[in-house]
Amino acid sequence: MSRLRRYPAPAKLNLMLRVTGRRADGYHLLQTVIRFIDYGDMLTFRVREDGAVTRVNEVAGVPAADDIAVRAARRLQQACGTRFGADITLRKRLPLGGGLGGGSSDAATTLLALNRLWRAGLSRKRLLALALELGADVPVFVGGDNAVAEGIGERLTPLDLPPAWYLVLTPPVQVPTARIFTHNQLKRDSKPIKITAFSVELAGNDLEPVVCGEYPEVARHLAWLRQAAPAWVTGTGACVFAAFPTERAARRVLKQAPAGMRGFIARGLARHPLRDLAR
Repeated sequence: MSRLRRYPAPAKLNLMLRVTGRRADGYHLLQTVIRFIDYGDMLTFRVREDGAVTRVNEVAGVPAADDIAVRAARRLQQACGTRFGADITLRKRLPLGGGLGGGSSDAATTLLALNRLWRAGLSRKRLLALALELGADVPVFVGGDNAVAEGIGERLTPLDLPPAWYLVLTPPVQVPTARIFTHNQLKRDSKPIKITAFSVELAGNDLEPVVCGEYPEVARHLAWLRQAAPAWVTGTGACVFAAFPTERAARRVLKQAPAGMRGFIARGLARHPLRDLAR
């Protein structure tokens, strides 16, 4: 029987997010700075000889039939014509509807890991094309670099980011991405800017006013965190975050959080931990 192999699926933070337009097909055009952090889900794979792809554990809120990791594995099968399959175990730590890219990261880790385990040999360019078919947030995780993402997420420009620690608060709500992007008050005409380096002056999120207006718990968490440091919503929320120079500084703020307000501390990564699995 094949060995079990474990691979991380790190979260991302949108350090900046601007909505620069909308295509005729309804997809929004974005400009966003994406950073990986060392906190996320974990996937375990066992290669099967019979071609079946199954998720073998129960995950609250994520039926196996709807799991994007399972869809990613089957899409990779179709692309490479392998006879292999996989049993997939998903350890879910990232909150659903949190704006941390959990499902997209799970899908990317599945593509990268099974491309290696199945010896499929697909290039990063080919995996990026498969990633975009699965969702607009999936390519950056396959690309492996912190990046400026533009278009619908397919145009990636690697970006070096300075070391930082992040306090991420996790409000007890799920924010459906579609609800935010279809909102009639969403700003959709921000001008793209030239980004060669990131600084806090560039930070901001065009989605934030809509998210906070629709979800008071997100607004409450954000307002509390902003008493300690500049803070923003990541993606479409619900999670909010602030950057700190040291882990100790971030933990000091988290310890002061009101009862019932939860979060975690994570270190900003220089690159995706699976960056070298594809070339």
